[in-house]
Amino acid sequence: YFLMLAFLAVGGAPSVLPEMHRYVVEVHAWMTSTQFAEFYTLAQVAPGPNVMYIPLIGWRIAGWAGAAATTIPFIIPSLTLGLMVAHLHTRYPQAAFGIALRRGLTPITIGLIFASGWILMAGINNNWRGYLLTALTLVFVLRTSMNPLWLLGAGALSGMMGLV
Repeated sequence: YFLMLAFLAVGGAPSVLPEMHRYVVEVHAWMTSTQFAEFYTLAQVAPGPNVMYIPLIGWRIAGWAGAAATTIPFIIPSLTLGLMVAHLHTRYPQAAFGIALRRGLTPITIGLIFASGWILMAGINNNWRGYLLTALTLVFVLRTSMNPLWLLGAGALSGMMGLV
């Protein structure tokens, strides 16, 4: 299933997060929505690529074998396809098909990433305070040049104080 998702991951791994969430949480109930969001958050905070939540999900489901079974099928096709597209773009940077493809896939990618945020927000926010913190964070990110790490710290502090 993760191999199939790899071929649909237009814009990277976060773009298929809603489908991954549906499959892992709703269809198979291998983890809760909160656990899924926590794994995603942990992987985003840790240094490294943004796909690090995939081995965490696999590990939670079936240990080290699960981590390998989710990660390898997800990375190999994306890497191969990415290298091929990069090679073609380098050889033919002004090709009409490449330009049309980039223009067409950009709004799809943006929509999929917004859907990912929506899924994660619903999994983490359990009360009005959580939704308020999410809304305030969104406003600060869109309206100020504040480093998002300060917002991450504020969210962690709110959680430790039991406010969310």
